[in-house]
Amino acid sequence: VQLQASGGGLVQAGGSLRLSCAASSGTFNLYVMGWFRQAPGKEREFVAAINWRGGKTYYAGSVKGRFAISRDNAKNTVFLEMNSLKPEDTAVYYCAATYGSSWTTDDMDYWGKGTQVTVSS
Repeated sequence: VQLQASGGGLVQAGGSLRLSCAASSGTFNLYVMGWFRQAPGKEREFVAAINWRGGKTYYAGSVKGRFAISRDNAKNTVFLEMNSLKPEDTAVYYCAATYGSSWTTDDMDYWGKGTQVTVSS
């Protein structure tokens, strides 16, 4: 499975961005696709995940209520709608996928290249 993330950019605090992650193939047996982020000097952290078949979603506490993850199975694509962005959301955002039932950073089987999100104050 190859993952290609896009949609990052520069936005003012309070603004919105939508990230996309397209999977090349092999999504049939995927369990979860998700988004992670890594800010300068910090470890990569979980942001959101979605069960590929059932659509159940999971969020980090810091983004719950502001971010929404969704998927388009027909297009093998997962989205991250980010609203009410804050400067502390500034990071490189990565999409990832796993066949397993856990989605910590260590559990993901595939990673896409990151896309930069910068939120100015």
